[in-house]
Amino acid sequence: MPKDQPNFLLIVTDQHRADYLGCTGHPTLKTPHIDSLAENGVRFRNFYVSTPVCMPNRATLMTGRMPSVHGVRHNGIPLSRNATTFVELLSAGGYETALIGKSHLQTQSGRPPISKADPPAPGAKPPPDDLSEARREVYEGDYGQELPGRWQKPGAKVDTPFYGFDHVELCKGHGDRITGDYRYWLNERHPDPNEILGPDKQLPGNTYTVPQSWRTAIPEELYPSAFVGERIEAFLDDRDKSKPFFAMASFPDPHHPFTPPGKYWDMYKPEDMETPEAFSRNDWMPPPHVKALHEALDRGDPITDNIMAHGVGRKEALEARALTCGSISCIDDAVGRMLKALDAHGLRDDTIVIFTSDHGEHLGEHKLLLKGLAHYDELIRVPMVWSEESRAANGKWTEGLWGTIDIGASILARAGLHPYNGIQGRSFLSALDDSAATLRDAVLIEDEQQRTIAGLGARPRVRTVTNGRWRLSLYLGHDWGELYDLETDPGEFENLWDADEGAEARARLTESMARLMAESCDRSPLPLHQA
Repeated sequence: MPKDQPNFLLIVTDQHRADYLGCTGHPTLKTPHIDSLAENGVRFRNFYVSTPVCMPNRATLMTGRMPSVHGVRHNGIPLSRNATTFVELLSAGGYETALIGKSHLQTQSGRPPISKADPPAPGAKPPPDDLSEARREVYEGDYGQELPGRWQKPGAKVDTPFYGFDHVELCKGHGDRITGDYRYWLNERHPDPNEILGPDKQLPGNTYTVPQSWRTAIPEELYPSAFVGERIEAFLDDRDKSKPFFAMASFPDPHHPFTPPGKYWDMYKPEDMETPEAFSRNDWMPPPHVKALHEALDRGDPITDNIMAHGVGRKEALEARALTCGSISCIDDAVGRMLKALDAHGLRDDTIVIFTSDHGEHLGEHKLLLKGLAHYDELIRVPMVWSEESRAANGKWTEGLWGTIDIGASILARAGLHPYNGIQGRSFLSALDDSAATLRDAVLIEDEQQRTIAGLGARPRVRTVTNGRWRLSLYLGHDWGELYDLETDPGEFENLWDADEGAEARARLTESMARLMAESCDRSPLPLHQA
């Protein structure tokens, strides 16, 4: 019989699309340790983010609520310290809780925001500071725990409990430009980390031209992925043996920059990668915001030094694919270390291991790299594996529509803990035994940006709905949209928004979007009285 209060190890990668694992069908990438989880677990074929951006979808993971409800609409807005998280309920239910790796529940760059309040009309008196937002004391408390300035001070630590985590060791940043607890760990193992960090210190032999790629001088055993694996192992050694545990192993990779260390740098060759279909399509008319990125590339002035999508050529796309595979294999070996530690402690049978990612990425599909407001499948669908030894699922697939928003509710249900009022995610435990089980007909995805996006304008908003067969996206302030039949056009090249053959699906999905938006309105708090 399944254990009433099992342990949980939740493994989260960063910017990792659903098809980039051996167990999800990648033709070249080898991920034997993650594949072993799938062989003894359940894989989710249709698992979607609530938004394809780091901070808001991580906040959705923690709260089980949509970005428009928990308030982290885009990067740069920290999750409210007043938000209830499923990890807090686990802690209250007797679990020991730990976060090792990336958090990104609070802002971590320190750069000033792009979005500003609208200026007052001529002659109008602006509100006082404490009345300038729709809610008072929005950022009351410490929201600087992930900022660079904090971590420049010797001995800095995250104050715990931190959104429910009693034990926190942070990796802040990406590639080999990471601070936080990782730097303390690195300082103990290398005489001068500044000599091996960043593109200026890279090893010779980098012939790649893809932007944001360098051959890091950090050896494999000192790379951030190794840190996450080792510190999870240390947590398992030192934990309170009288309690069940929930541990989140959060990798900063394979998010760009593209810096797989050591042997992982050239483990995969660009020439062995599949060329994205977009480079052989001459009949494709991209939507305006994607077309604008292609035009910037054609002019020779693409913006390639930040996190947002940019146009890319075939050569750079294949390089990015090969380097991403290297980063994922590096993660896979760290996962193997964690699984070995579970076995060494005799914990494998009592521990549910979950593998997922915060969002996907473009790796040349549609001639794009990185991420943005183009909600193609490679961006909005992520891997999800639930591995529970006592279920003996034997590598089955479940076909229902589920997503990041459902993870917390499912973990709470498996732990025998009732969720808090206002949680919007639903338990997918039924889908572990019934491959067709689902509780929804479609999935809603929200997206918003501080930036001005070519083809979309300032502070754009997009809402997407998919039912697994069709994907529809609406852009605020624009009379065009996107509609794709994923069965006949899995690459999403033929936009049927204005086509007669898409009219029925457009109407049906627009109604689904309206119903999902109504359903996602907040039900918290409960009323005090009838009136």
